[in-house]
Amino acid sequence: MADGAKTVPPRSEVPAQYKWNAESVFANRDAWRQELGAINTALPQLTPYQGTLSQGASRLADWFELSQGLARRVGKLFFYARMSQACDTGDQEAIGMTGQAGGLFSRFAAATSFEAPELLALGEATLKSWVSSETRLAHYAQYFNDLFRQQQHVRSPEVEEVLALVREPFSQVDNTEEMMTSTDLQFKPVTSSNGAVIPLAQSNIGTFMDSPDRPARQQAWENYADGYLSLKQTLTSNYLASVKRDIFYARARRYPSALEASLFQNNIPRAVFDNLIATYRKNIPTWHQYWAIRRKALGVETLNPYDIWAPISQKPPVVSYEQSVEWICAAMKPLGADYVTALRRGCLEERWVDVYPNQGKSQGAFSYGTYDTHPFIMMSYDDNLSAMSTLTHELGHSMHSYLSRKTQPFIYGDYSLFVAEVASNFHQAMTRAHVFGVNAGPQFQIAMIEEAMQNLHRYFFIMPTLASFELEVHQRVEAGKAVTAGDLIDLMVDLFAEGYGSEMRIDRQRVGITWAQFGHLYSNFYVYQYATGISAAHYLSDRILDGDAEAAQNYVRFLSSGSSVYPVDALKLAGVDMTHPEAVETTFAILAGYVSKLGELTSA
Repeated sequence: MADGAKTVPPRSEVPAQYKWNAESVFANRDAWRQELGAINTALPQLTPYQGTLSQGASRLADWFELSQGLARRVGKLFFYARMSQACDTGDQEAIGMTGQAGGLFSRFAAATSFEAPELLALGEATLKSWVSSETRLAHYAQYFNDLFRQQQHVRSPEVEEVLALVREPFSQVDNTEEMMTSTDLQFKPVTSSNGAVIPLAQSNIGTFMDSPDRPARQQAWENYADGYLSLKQTLTSNYLASVKRDIFYARARRYPSALEASLFQNNIPRAVFDNLIATYRKNIPTWHQYWAIRRKALGVETLNPYDIWAPISQKPPVVSYEQSVEWICAAMKPLGADYVTALRRGCLEERWVDVYPNQGKSQGAFSYGTYDTHPFIMMSYDDNLSAMSTLTHELGHSMHSYLSRKTQPFIYGDYSLFVAEVASNFHQAMTRAHVFGVNAGPQFQIAMIEEAMQNLHRYFFIMPTLASFELEVHQRVEAGKAVTAGDLIDLMVDLFAEGYGSEMRIDRQRVGITWAQFGHLYSNFYVYQYATGISAAHYLSDRILDGDAEAAQNYVRFLSSGSSVYPVDALKLAGVDMTHPEAVETTFAILAGYVSKLGELTSA
């Protein structure tokens, strides 16, 4: 097994060059605390504006300058605390800072909650005239258009204030999930084939799953699932609190369902969600074919879930962090020199990435930052193609953030979850295409296909399955039905069994607890967007890889658009229409090609 599985060092032993550049955000934690106090002191400046936004265009422009300036500062403060906690969930000071920042965020939201109702009371015609007459409001046209689109779901100032205030207690649901799964949850260690007893943690479970040591893989998978099963009642209670939170917000804003609330927020037609699920289910036999090829290639009589990530290649390549950066940069050359320069500088000079595992580090990986910081990445790099895949995925998010913030004003400097997963999976598709050309050897090609299939398995198998799970759970709760831990396990395992087919042995309890291993489910209807994102990504990358220079330019335009246009329209700028199933079908065709090629290589 890789050395990363044998030891998980304390954070203090990780070299500084592989830690995120925290000092570029705040010089130290004392500086953070000073800013916390300064923002608390500044919050009362918002109060005099309540009830006065109708006084004229200049007054409204002053309000935006004040409120958005504070929003940027609050966001930066919260990010620093949250990133510090994620990199070391045992850091009690960081945990306390996150709580303080969360409370500040809630107070800021409450203090600004009167904005939308007052703007709506002004009327669309008045605001349009002010946009024309006051230069400081000129770039708010899309913001106002979207506000009036959502008018029917904006409540009175009093109700809006309450909805803002409940954010803080409701956010404890998410924090509880992380504390349970990243700090309190303990797993039995794993004994490798050579007799070594190895601790199992969130930061090294992926390394075990990638290992050729089948008994160790089995132990790791079982011990990991058993850890979650030991807390199944508590995890169920917490998750159902999250579901009820989604439903509360939907009903408070008068949406017909939590799904409709999520879709409406970003102006996404229901057909996008329904097309995904229908197209996925139609193409499930492609996954059945893959499981059959994988079982034969591994030489096992029965495939088990812990064999999904097992290496088929006899010599999986070792890929250092620095090598990954070079390959990723080379793959992105079609997007232009400016793009590549920013990418390389971020990885090797500006320390955007918190690279290696350490004790207490949160599971998974993410890209996160604010309008006034670098787009930072938290991950646990492990010197293999899977780690390279994760790095390029998160760098896709980071470059999306970098270009949006560089190009757009603060009001449009973010982007929706729906388009976020396009940029990340596009990076993976482009990098994969480049690295395929680095080495034509069969074992290397097999390893690359395995990397592709791991990514597709996560985003084009697990995520659509979780989306179906999420829809069913929300519908049951919305209908007033009882939902228990056993219900969640049964629903999850039945959905996975449909995708696994006859090739996979099903351990019902351990497969069924999979839902608890994905904190993504705590964001209302987030998971389906991984599958739509990977679909759009492959559709667009194919065009660029075919040498379409205009497609590359249009893609960079898309990344630079931020939230200045609606997500589906932003993707149309790039060249793909997600209201039709074509992109999903295209990606299944690419998946089928990988499966076929793997069959050929492993048979040979």
